[in-house]
Amino acid sequence: MPDVSLLELLEMLGLGAALGFFGGLFGIGGGIIAIPLLVLGLGLDQAVAQGTALVMMVPNLLIAWLRYSQRHPVAPKLALQIGAIACTTTWLVAQLATRLPSDLMRSVFSLFLLAVSLRMLRQSSVGGAALPHKARDLRYMPLVGVLGGSSMGLLGVGGGLIATPIFQGWFRQRQTVAQSLSLALVAPSSIIALITYSHAHRVHWAVGLPMAVGGLFTVSAGVALAHRLPEQGMRTAFACMVFATAVWMLVKPLLMP
Repeated sequence: MPDVSLLELLEMLGLGAALGFFGGLFGIGGGIIAIPLLVLGLGLDQAVAQGTALVMMVPNLLIAWLRYSQRHPVAPKLALQIGAIACTTTWLVAQLATRLPSDLMRSVFSLFLLAVSLRMLRQSSVGGAALPHKARDLRYMPLVGVLGGSSMGLLGVGGGLIATPIFQGWFRQRQTVAQSLSLALVAPSSIIALITYSHAHRVHWAVGLPMAVGGLFTVSAGVALAHRLPEQGMRTAFACMVFATAVWMLVKPLLMP
């Protein structure tokens, strides 16, 4: 693993601060951006970049979860159910992912995100008229942990990108409430993922820890801004972020063979 210079240390602090704010705003950990930057900027391989990004993501997600919960409390029983299912799925899929072609799984995941984002953008353009007339039975909410946990186990990221649109679209929750629910899924899952990567010696702590420290100072500001923005604007911004993520993941193999 490469050594970290003083300049790179300051860059990691700044990057962590930026991603902490971004993660607080959208209720995600920021790893979907950090991972390619770590690969391109520091030359980390994909697995180490994912493990290192998790060092930053875990505290960001936990703080964001606390802040969102203060505004949109999730029933402890529901949070426990969502988190338990997500953690179990994360661990199981992580074991399976090491035996399957990662490029194929990444492409499938990217196409899924692309479809989700286009649907969200379409709904935003018609003012939500495309939403289902009747919300799904809220008792099925914990099952979203299967999809979010699968993403965390497969890529170490993306649980919130999948869970939030489902909570918002299928279960008819407000955008910020959906992000609060998805954090109940992603925060504990990220801990399981970090433990797994660390056990496999796929974490560059000298890079991840400064990013984590930088994020600690900005997550709460991102959460605060999320609750000041109009609901429609937040929904559109989230959809655009998911769309950009999907496109990036599809073109990344062409840029980073």
